[in-house]
Amino acid sequence: MQAPAAAERNKGPILAVLRQYAGSGTHTGPGALRVLEVGAGAGLHAAYFAQALPQTRWQPSDIDPQALRSIAAYAEAMHVTNMLPPILLDVSQSWEMWGGTQPSTLDLLISINMMHISELRCTEGLFKGAGVLLKPGGVLFTYGPYAVDGQISPQSNVDFDRSLRQRNPAWGLRDTALLQRLAEANGLLLERMVDMPANNKCLIFRKQ
Repeated sequence: MQAPAAAERNKGPILAVLRQYAGSGTHTGPGALRVLEVGAGAGLHAAYFAQALPQTRWQPSDIDPQALRSIAAYAEAMHVTNMLPPILLDVSQSWEMWGGTQPSTLDLLISINMMHISELRCTEGLFKGAGVLLKPGGVLFTYGPYAVDGQISPQSNVDFDRSLRQRNPAWGLRDTALLQRLAEANGLLLERMVDMPANNKCLIFRKQ
């Protein structure tokens, strides 16, 4: 079972924002709110969030089979009952390959710290999938470091972006202007941008 230090640090602040989009509302019963998390990684976030939000039915996924084993181990260790078994999912593939999720059935689609360590086609696939799979009014919730209208700040994020591109030229911080264009092309609008600790942001995109 992997234990990423960054996930331990940011799970609380992310949950505080996430609660605002997974509140009771019309979703009063256990498991009433359908959530798909792509790129769930080790699974600490998935288990922590699902446990804190019993009104959700949480579907974690990742492209890495090793990550799927870690996700399942977290769910078992934390006795999470509203989290489904993790599924193998390549977000760059068409939504038809996303484990059988049907159009307009998701309340929340979540992507944490994925965009900057994956090729652009993964980000494009995320927005295409969101446009099809989210219910009207559903939310695409993303978290990570971003460029804003062509500018990266502070210097630590500039350095981080450079180090990512040195590791893989297809990686790097995605610009919010690009993400807004991808969102609008797939029937979503950027509703909110929340500043988070360690120079990260939560971006909230709503399906129209």
